[in-house]
Amino acid sequence: MALWDRIKESASSMQQQLEAKKNDLKSGAFRDASMAVCALVAAADGSIDPSERQRVADLISANDVLRNFPAEDLQRRFNGYVDQLTADFAFGKVGVLQEIAKAKKKPAEARAVIQIGIVIGGADGDFDASERAVVREACFALDLPPHEFDL
Repeated sequence: MALWDRIKESASSMQQQLEAKKNDLKSGAFRDASMAVCALVAAADGSIDPSERQRVADLISANDVLRNFPAEDLQRRFNGYVDQLTADFAFGKVGVLQEIAKAKKKPAEARAVIQIGIVIGGADGDFDASERAVVREACFALDLPPHEFDL
């Protein structure tokens, strides 16, 4: 199976798992960590252009699991994390990873945050090495083994 097919299959499987747990994913920590991981994936290469920001924002608003939260609230949080990362990627990443780590108290939410990162990263058909690396860092922040997610 080609790498692209595996990425697509994995992202689709992750989305199905997320939808199955949708009713359990309503906490503020999950909301914030999800937006933080989305921003981290979007800025994984060290920068994010307006079209990439818009594409990720569209994916966030279309994600059924994230509809537990008001879209404008998610957008505001996502933009705030992106702004942190674009101002100073290395320093911003520390703060964003700290936000992600707040979801580790609930293992189901922690896993869902990683799954969202994978879904967002694979949505354009290219879950590249820099995106995989930041999702792997998010795993460490959440005390989850990256191999559990094929990272």
